[in-house]
Amino acid sequence: MRARPLTLVQDELVDYDKAMERMTDLVGERQRDERPDTLWLLSHPSVYTIGRRTPVTHLPDPSRGIPVVETGRGGQLTYHGPGQLVGYLIVKLGEDEGIVDYVREVELRLVEALGVLGLPAERRDTPPGSELLTGVWTSETGRKVVSIGMRQSRGVTSHGFALNVDGDLEPWHWAVACGMPDVDMTSLKRELEATSMDTVRSAVATAFEAS
Repeated sequence: MRARPLTLVQDELVDYDKAMERMTDLVGERQRDERPDTLWLLSHPSVYTIGRRTPVTHLPDPSRGIPVVETGRGGQLTYHGPGQLVGYLIVKLGEDEGIVDYVREVELRLVEALGVLGLPAERRDTPPGSELLTGVWTSETGRKVVSIGMRQSRGVTSHGFALNVDGDLEPWHWAVACGMPDVDMTSLKRELEATSMDTVRSAVATAFEAS
C-alpha cells in the first residue's frame, strides 16, 4: 500500500445527523484543498443507516424504536451504536485511483489493525452475481466484524467503516445487515473477550498512518 498519512480527528458519541453535516463540511474543505486527508474516529447513538438500494423488507420493525436514516454512501443496511468505532475517511484520491481501489485499501488497513489486536481477519472478493462482500471478516470463525460503505465526490471520499468493538450485537438481528440475511455479525469482545476502545482506536489510527 502507498504511504498516505492522515490527520486524525477524534470524538466520542456524535448524533448521526450532526456527523453527516460535519462530514459534508470536511469534504468541501478537502475538495478546496483547505485541509489535509483526514480520518475522523467517533461513535453514534443507536441508528440504522441504509443505502439507496436497501429493500424495504430488510428494515427493522419500527417497534424496535431505533431510527432508520437514508444515507448517500454505497452499500446496504448497517447498524451503528455505542461500543462501535466509526471511521469517516475524507481523502483526495490520486488520478490513477477509483473508489473501489480505495475501499480495498481500507479493508487491508483494517485487517492489519485487527491483526495487531490479536484477531486474524481477511477481506473477501465478491463472486459474480453475489451480494457485495465489502468489509472485513474473521479468518477463523468467518464472521463479519467491519462494515464499509463509501462514496466519492469530485475526487474526495466520504463515509467509511464501522468496527464492532464491545457494543450490543442484538440490534443486528432485528434487520438484514449488508443485504445478507445469513451474515453473522460479530465484535472484538465476542471474538477476543478482552479489549478496550482506546486500544482499538490506537491500532486503527496507526494502521491508517493517522496522527
